[in-house]
Amino acid sequence: MFFEKKVTIFKKKDKETWSQIKDALKEAGIDANASHYFADTVAAGGCGSKLDPRNFGAKGTIDRDIYVIKVKEADQEAALSAIRAKGLVTVVDEQAAVDAALKRPLV
Repeated sequence: MFFEKKVTIFKKKDKETWSQIKDALKEAGIDANASHYFADTVAAGGCGSKLDPRNFGAKGTIDRDIYVIKVKEADQEAALSAIRAKGLVTVVDEQAAVDAALKRPLV
């Protein structure tokens, strides 16, 4: 089949685990689509600047990317087995792209 439905097996702000899962799937011979994207909105800087003022702290730029791994629906069980065999845990955090201020409950 030329086009197959893909299932998200990992979605989180966690580059290290994303990389380990990606390597485990590659080692198991499972074709995976691994990507990441920047979900946070850029805070307004002075003078119409597009610079994010949160990146100028003592530790430099903060990694705010959301890391995603998708596999073919037919390969989902094999992928999860390969990941568990390496002692890793997959997480699909649907709230990963929601701004932290919006996640806090209103008092």
